[in-house]
Amino acid sequence: MTEPWVSADAIAEHLGVTKDSIYTWIAKRDMPAHRVGRLWKFKVTEVDDWVRCSGADESARPSKQRAD
Repeated sequence: MTEPWVSADAIAEHLGVTKDSIYTWIAKRDMPAHRVGRLWKFKVTEVDDWVRCSGADESARPSKQRAD
């Protein structure tokens, strides 16, 4: 049996984050997502693997430099 596709709402709930975080991660951190028309769809196993590889890790973000 193949794994079902889930929505951004479902993956956000699965990870315990907001849908805005999901869209940010797609755009800036290469979160595995597939565009179907105007909707984003996800495979839970792909997202879980991405999280395990530190895809959602805050420390992996580029540091912001302050202008003094």
